Amino acid sequence: MDPVRNPYAPGAGQRPPELAGRDTELDGFDVVLERIARGRPERSLVLIGLRGVGKTVLLNALRSAAVRRRWGTGKLEARPDTPLRRPLAAALHQAVRELSPANKEDADHVLGILKSFAMKEPAPATTTRGKSTLRDRWQPGIDAPAVPGRADSGDIEIDLVELFTDIAGVAAGAGRGIAVFIDEMQDLMPDDVSALCAACHELGQQGLPLVVVGAGLPHVPAVLSASKSYSERLFRYARIDRLDPEAAAQALRTPAQEEGADFTEEALTAMYEVTAGYPYFIQAYGKVAWDVAPRSPITADDVRVAAPESESELAVGFFGSRYERATPAEREYLRAMAEVTADLPPGVSMGDAGVATSEIAVLLGRKPQSLSPARDSLIKKGLIYSGERGRIAFTVPHFGRYLRRQAAD
Repeated sequence: MDPVRNPYAPGAGQRPPELAGRDTELDGFDVVLERIARGRPERSLVLIGLRGVGKTVLLNALRSAAVRRRWGTGKLEARPDTPLRRPLAAALHQAVRELSPANKEDADHVLGILKSFAMKEPAPATTTRGKSTLRDRWQPGIDAPAVPGRADSGDIEIDLVELFTDIAGVAAGAGRGIAVFIDEMQDLMPDDVSALCAACHELGQQGLPLVVVGAGLPHVPAVLSASKSYSERLFRYARIDRLDPEAAAQALRTPAQEEGADFTEEALTAMYEVTAGYPYFIQAYGKVAWDVAPRSPITADDVRVAAPESESELAVGFFGSRYERATPAEREYLRAMAEVTADLPPGVSMGDAGVATSEIAVLLGRKPQSLSPARDSLIKKGLIYSGERGRIAFTVPHFGRYLRRQAAD
């Protein structure tokens, strides 16, 4: 098979050639946009799922849907220990520019408010000599004079409520809306989560055309609920999981057929067995299977030949890169998790693979409290998550299997 024509794309956040199995989410978001455009009440949306299920890809597809309706859109990726104010200001700046309100005076005014909001982020401590750093003198690239007295109190919750209200008002005046897309939502700082919930609450009460669309790991609902008890009424959670066999076959077969190739039914069955329907694995195994197959159609034998190379690549790029971020104590904890989950069925889905932290402590012969630092650090690094008190799970599909194979080598 010609490797140049290989259609599969196993990249981080890279859209696959066929976005299979996500029609329900895409159609549902079209309804959300239409309802908001008609002044109907609608909740913001949060996509939740493990690594490798295509949350970022779907987030980008939803943004494209908003762009097609000529909404203003902006996107940011939350990062641990990084305040929301500046990246959100940059995303909203782009959204207002895309909106291109007919009334330039209103647009300049709201950009001035946005500039004041961005500049209110607390400056870092000065140097020991008392001189300000370059970061202290940072100015947002917003071509409008700052408007004082609005969204610049320094309290992120007060400021974000005012900012969202003003920007949504300009969007309403233009007859359109604003959509803000936030990836890795679990990494938002606690004060920023609280502010985001408060702002979405205000938007809902006023019926303003601004919607937040987030994506994150399965414990995002718990993060939001810990901040505001009413958060479950502010957001609609869409669980993004592995594909069923039919959708997985579509993700493989449609791109191949567009290149004049195909898979046998036995090959599709074999692919589902090794990938368990996870979109990233489908792309990774599909790419190697195409390259090793001598001719079309790709057979089950080709899949078996491709599997070791696919697993080797995943071991380095998908699994290994994450494992290398762990300290020795954290790796011990991860390996213990892998052993505890060894008897679970291979096809368990998101959240179903959670194990009790007490079982890990028993396996390691340690008191649970002594393992808390390693567990908390792994959660912060995004390698594991806790969907409920006393239970944890891997954020990466098949990570336990990878660790067990590594231990056996």
